Amino acid sequence: QVQLRESGGGLVQAGGSLRLSCAASGRTFSSSAMGWFRQAPGKEREFVAVIRWSGGPTYYADSVRGRFTISRDNAKNILYLQMNNLNPEDTAVYFCAAQRGSFLRTTPSEFEDWGQGTQVTVSS
Repeated sequence: QVQLRESGGGLVQAGGSLRLSCAASGRTFSSSAMGWFRQAPGKEREFVAVIRWSGGPTYYADSVRGRFTISRDNAKNILYLQMNNLNPEDTAVYFCAAQRGSFLRTTPSEFEDWGQGTQVTVSS
């Protein structure tokens, strides 16, 4: 059974930083693309960043490019999202997601496995 478990969310002031982690288990992710998405109250789930578990290129939403960094630790099976210079518009529940393929997709429906999410709140 695939499990994706996010952690690292919390309350931070504008301009601050947080690092989210996603512990992945239950299958081999070496050929998968992994992504981060977020969902604010009353809004649809939106793409944040994606990476191939095997390495290579990454891709970011315009709203976070230059501030967020996605990475992974293959040995520990952990996906990370380093978030710097946070602003109140980044407030949302952040979800980790895994794709069975390795394409750098950005649509939630293209990811088969999801975590429960972790809340990030940025105060002004």
